[in-house]
Formats: sequence, C-alpha cells, structure tokens
Amino acid sequence: MIYHFVVGDEAAKPLQEAIEAERSMAGEVVVLRDVLSVGPLQKAEGQTFSELRSAFWQEVAGNDKVQVVVDDMERLLEVSKAMYDDPEATAWFWMAPIPADVCAYHWLLHHMSKHPGRFYLVNIAGLPFLDEQGKVFYPKSFSYILPKEVIKARKLARPVTLSEVEVDGEEWRKLMQEDTGIRTAEGGKKLLSRPEDFYDKILLGFCTQQFQKASKVINAAIVKHGVPTGDTYLGWRLRKMAAAGLVKLQGDTAKALKDFDVKLPSAITAENNLQS
Repeated sequence: MIYHFVVGDEAAKPLQEAIEAERSMAGEVVVLRDVLSVGPLQKAEGQTFSELRSAFWQEVAGNDKVQVVVDDMERLLEVSKAMYDDPEATAWFWMAPIPADVCAYHWLLHHMSKHPGRFYLVNIAGLPFLDEQGKVFYPKSFSYILPKEVIKARKLARPVTLSEVEVDGEEWRKLMQEDTGIRTAEGGKKLLSRPEDFYDKILLGFCTQQFQKASKVINAAIVKHGVPTGDTYLGWRLRKMAAAGLVKLQGDTAKALKDFDVKLPSAITAENNLQS
C-alpha cells in the first residue's frame, strides 16, 4: 500500500489519473489542503495544531457564515497509524518547487521520521517535463503535469535517508520557533521566514488612485511577480492594509475578490504610502 501525499486538489488530479493507469503506483491519494507557507505555526496552550490553522484560515476567509476546517493533521495521523498496522505500507510525498510543498515536506518529515525507510520523496524541482504539444517545460506544480508524465516521475521516488531526517528534521523546528507570517522557498529544501506583510509592497504597486477590482490587483501580483500565497491570502492582506490606512476598499469584502474594489488613499502614491 502506498499513501501518496500531495498539496492541493488541482495537483492531485493528474496524480490520481496516473495511479489509476499505473498498477505499480496503486494506493491512496491524501490531499493536503493547508498552505503551510503562510500563517502561524505555534499553537497556544490547550490548542491543537488543526485548531490553530483552522482559526487562521477562518480569519483569512473573512466570512463567518462559512466554517473553515483544517484537518490535514488528523489525516496524517490516520496514515501513520495505518503504517504501524501494515509494515509493508509506504508514504510518498510529491514535492514541487513551491513554498507550500517545501513546507509540507518538512512538516511530514517531522511526523514520518518514526517510519524509517518508508517515507519516500518525489522531488521535481528543476526537472523537465513534456506538455500537451510535446514541448519541454519546467513545472512549478503537479497540476501542470500530464498523467503520463507523472507516471514517468514515479521513478524519482526514493526513501528519505536517515541523514536527511537528521538535517532536514531541524528545519520544521526552526520554522516553528521563528513563527513568522510567510515562508519563502530559497532553492532545494531551504525556506526563509518572512513577515506577514512581505508581499504588501507588490500589491500596493498595482493599486492606483482609481478604484479597481481587488481580483484584478491580486491576479496581477500573482501573474507578474509569481506571488505563491494564493489569492485568498492576498485578499486578506488587502483587508489588513485597509485597516492600517494603506488602501481604501469599497464593496462587500466578505464575498469574493470580484465583489469589492481597492484604491490608494487620495493624493498618496504607493511609494509614499510604504514610506510613511
């Protein structure tokens, strides 16, 4: 039995198709939906990790009518228990070169180290794949990879070594101790802790003196600067910036990003706003 861990529903789709087509990959896909590269990691006394992360994403969502539940930890513990019951079972983590995946690797390793030699890594960082036209590209996410190419990638799977457990295992403890708002990928498995306003300057750079859709500003930041946090997080940052007087919002901020607008305060440029 193979438990295939992957971050995000979109990345899971080609992986699931590949598993259905390739018998040697048979197993269960475990989709991690939390984005550990943003938000707090240190839980309060009496609080579980899932409660911490659920509370964070509830605030980010900005809509109290929809309850946000993060249960990645509970599902990880279920897999770990199943691996104790079945000594032949293994866990594979499919890691793309983005902060959410690299953070998930260190989080998984922290818990999977209790199953030595049975935690495998499939790391596609810097590796070429073929797209639908047969052209070579270097994907940043498994969501862009064809199922047949995912099948080829299975040959990359290798057990995480004891030395890696020792060295990489310190990374998660370091990230938890630093407990900043953002973690960026710096190449390989290296992460750097950043303040939660790390991408605010980029967002302000796309704001003008005229109201425009928040979705437009956020999409520009993601497309032109490759901001990897996801649009929901950036929408939350716009609301935080508005509370600090850095931007003005109009519309219903509890709804979708297309339902509210953003602009700079009158007679203040983005550059001046940041310097104040």
